[in-house]
Amino acid sequence: MKLHTVRVHRSEENLARQNQLAWAIAEVAADPVEVTDDVAEMVVNRVIDNAAVAAASLTRRPVVSARAQALAHPLPRKELEELTETVEHPQDGSTVFGEKPSTRVSPEWAAWANGVAVRELDYHDTFLAAEYSHPGDNIPPVTAVAQHAARRFALTGRDLVRGIATGYEIQIDLATAISLHAHKIDHVAHLGPSAAAGIGTLLGLPTDVIFQAIGQALHTTTATRQSRKGEISSWKAHAPAFAGKMAVEAIDRAMRGETSPTPIYEGEDGVIAWLLDGPDASYDVPLPGPGEAKRAILDSYTKEHSAEYQAQAWIDLARKLHREHPEVADPANVESIRIHTSHHTHFVIGSGANDPQKYDPTASRETLDHSIPYIFTVALQDGGWHHVESYLPERAGRPDTVELWRKVTTTEDPEWTRRYHSIDPAEKAFGGRVEIRLSDGSVVVDEIAVADAHPLGARPFARADYVDKFRMLAADALEPAEIDRFLGLAQRLPDLTAEELGGLTITAKPGLLATIPAPKGLF
Repeated sequence: MKLHTVRVHRSEENLARQNQLAWAIAEVAADPVEVTDDVAEMVVNRVIDNAAVAAASLTRRPVVSARAQALAHPLPRKELEELTETVEHPQDGSTVFGEKPSTRVSPEWAAWANGVAVRELDYHDTFLAAEYSHPGDNIPPVTAVAQHAARRFALTGRDLVRGIATGYEIQIDLATAISLHAHKIDHVAHLGPSAAAGIGTLLGLPTDVIFQAIGQALHTTTATRQSRKGEISSWKAHAPAFAGKMAVEAIDRAMRGETSPTPIYEGEDGVIAWLLDGPDASYDVPLPGPGEAKRAILDSYTKEHSAEYQAQAWIDLARKLHREHPEVADPANVESIRIHTSHHTHFVIGSGANDPQKYDPTASRETLDHSIPYIFTVALQDGGWHHVESYLPERAGRPDTVELWRKVTTTEDPEWTRRYHSIDPAEKAFGGRVEIRLSDGSVVVDEIAVADAHPLGARPFARADYVDKFRMLAADALEPAEIDRFLGLAQRLPDLTAEELGGLTITAKPGLLATIPAPKGLF
């Protein structure tokens, strides 16, 4: 890896394009280096993972809404009629999760609808460092463009794997070095550039075109973190989908010769100067050197449970305590529960956030998903976690749960904060220590560093786990034959032909989507 030093430059310094971070990212994207076998294997895992969580969310309102918007943007009839294939099986346009593969829409709208479906349950992969990220959010926009452009660019599954690997690489590299949340900027500001870079790799675009698209994608995807604060709304699922949609549009404009604000990161009125650490800031962003394989996806980790990633280890610890100390599930036996954890966990999803909604039984699912006091309480009482049942209003409002929930607080522990930010994978941690004081004066103490499904956890996720997760989450939404078809195709991803790329979607059971009326809007 090479470190690219980034700082603010005054306009009169006239920073050369080749010395800008956006150009360095574009060079990585344009590098034709091949993907290694272990990276290709993990890309397949994450494509399966994304489809799993999308299947489970097909009938949820935000997903229904986004899908309806996408279906209102089919390709123009003239374009369909010009295809050599039949209209029933067009090779232009992109598929929408839930619909038949022959239903095609404009790629930016497919990226939008599929991105919302993937993100709605907050149940796919994660990478945490200076910034947080869900790098699997790169998959919907890159795949949408691959399907739409497969015939024109003679794309194969290998090209799609390369594009996804680039998206992961860039988002993870940016998240490693540049904190957005410290300045209350939403983490999708790293996703816009990474998705644009991934699409650039997929299409084999030249460095200067990718450079312009990266600048436009960043410029249009910087927003505040209020979407993840207080009463969290359905926009939390839409925000990354919007970034993916903007990336597709940025690529389209850049391919037509349109340019972007430059230098987007380093300019005196740019992102670093006014949105991040200010005019005196400096960052060292790690990026692969020329000819160096893009391997960052291997540093990310998926979720066994449908909850904020920092909650994963705490759910695992809670279910362990449920087995070993069942008495702690009864609020009558408990005086207090104190969670000692990292700065991020305490201040973002813990009591340090000072959000009353994190203790509100009537709060939205999105809010409860970001409340470690709630999540730990329910997992402690139930001995596990369910992506639907654990968030039901009747579950959140159960009197004994509310009573125990109000006894849970978090506090920052400097050592767990240090481990959270460690660059050594062997000591990097996302958990902490819990102290449960019982009414009889005794204390139950335990700790956990990483989730069970983490690569260094008790039961690291492997291909079989991804397949099982897909089968579990898709069981109510897809026919058994469709489950088998998708899994068979996805596991051959690197070898897919251009024609087969259109099969990288999931079709709902007959009549399922019709049970949820699509809301009416402008389109």
